[in-house]
Amino acid sequence: MVKPFDELPGIIKVVSGYTGGHKENPTYEDVCSDKTGHYEAVQITYDPILFPYEKLVDLYWQQIDPTDEGGQFYDRGSSYQTAIFYHHAAQKEIAEASKQRLEESNIFKKPIVTKILPAAHFYPAEEYHQHYYKKNPARYNAYHIGSGREAFTRKYWGEEYGK
Repeated sequence: MVKPFDELPGIIKVVSGYTGGHKENPTYEDVCSDKTGHYEAVQITYDPILFPYEKLVDLYWQQIDPTDEGGQFYDRGSSYQTAIFYHHAAQKEIAEASKQRLEESNIFKKPIVTKILPAAHFYPAEEYHQHYYKKNPARYNAYHIGSGREAFTRKYWGEEYGK
């Protein structure tokens, strides 16, 4: 989830990590056990003048299957479920309105199951997870294509997406 947001004008920093669970300082192995309640997530620091929250949310929808409640593509389990985390009431309102517009668009035949949740403590992931797409481009691209993510995003959002 880093690559779609990374290096865009107005995006200051994208950090891979974990949020929403009950264990302090979880590891990747802890989170993948589905026993901590955490989601794998990214924390995005952005300039709202150059890249408004609405644009973040819209770009997020175009990277996921919002109808899959069991995870995302090859990644299965509760830690891979989709969610938008908000920090204040205005962000919550924007995210919920965006979700409603997506539901009403009838782009997807199944219901949108992505949750809109209050932001919780965010724990950065291990260093080897940070900017994984840059550190391991061959593995990243093989997964992106092999998992079906690229085909899915292109089907619903066009050729410019899913790359």
